[in-house]
Amino acid sequence: MPAEPRLGDGARLALTTLTILPLRVGRIDRATAGTAMTLAPVVGLLLGVPLAGVLLLLDAGTAPLVAAGVTVAVAALLTRGLHLDGLADTVDALGSYRRGPAALEIMKKPDVGPFGVVALVLVLLVQAAALAELAGRSRPAVFAAVLTATAAGRLGVTLACRRGVPAARPEGLGALVAGSVGPMALGVATAAVALLAIAAVPHRPWQGPLAVLAALAVAAGLLRHVVRRLGGITGDVLGAIVELVTTLVYLGLVLSA
Repeated sequence: MPAEPRLGDGARLALTTLTILPLRVGRIDRATAGTAMTLAPVVGLLLGVPLAGVLLLLDAGTAPLVAAGVTVAVAALLTRGLHLDGLADTVDALGSYRRGPAALEIMKKPDVGPFGVVALVLVLLVQAAALAELAGRSRPAVFAAVLTATAAGRLGVTLACRRGVPAARPEGLGALVAGSVGPMALGVATAAVALLAIAAVPHRPWQGPLAVLAALAVAAGLLRHVVRRLGGITGDVLGAIVELVTTLVYLGLVLSA
């Protein structure tokens, strides 16, 4: 497929997979999937713009924690809550101590178990608390922080889809995107998000990139564990990675003050 049509199809696939936008995607194949997963941080960047706007607008007229809570709710709305659902399902599967098909069967169940509930509560609380703390900083720093965290969360998807990471099932989103991102694309995307993070902590420009890299290192460790337990990645695992990396970057940026 020529590069331009593939880029367009990949961009639409990334948007419709990672947001609520119901875009029609043309041809869907491994090449298109790789393009989509490479562009995932760009989708995160686009999502960060309205989220930063909501946080800054509400913080000007209400309590920071209220502004932060609404921002977290809008983030869930713009992603249909799919990443949070993936987080709950993944944690339930890992918390069961089962392996392979038995663990994957737990992920398919529509209900949320106790491990998943705890994970959701902790992630949402940390995100809201971190955003409330960040809201007290300068507007450019707040804007950059939200964009950094949302882009880094989707960079976690790019990391999870790198070559060498298998799919846990022969069908589904995981099978389509697993191993579809090359090392060059991952390196460029990581460098771009790290550079963006500099503006999030302008008085200590090294701490923003450090927060991003530390979060990705944790995500890489989780991926190794997931591959051992489940046999590879699934769509739920990708959602869990998004929420984990986003939360850790918010936390890292707050601790960098």
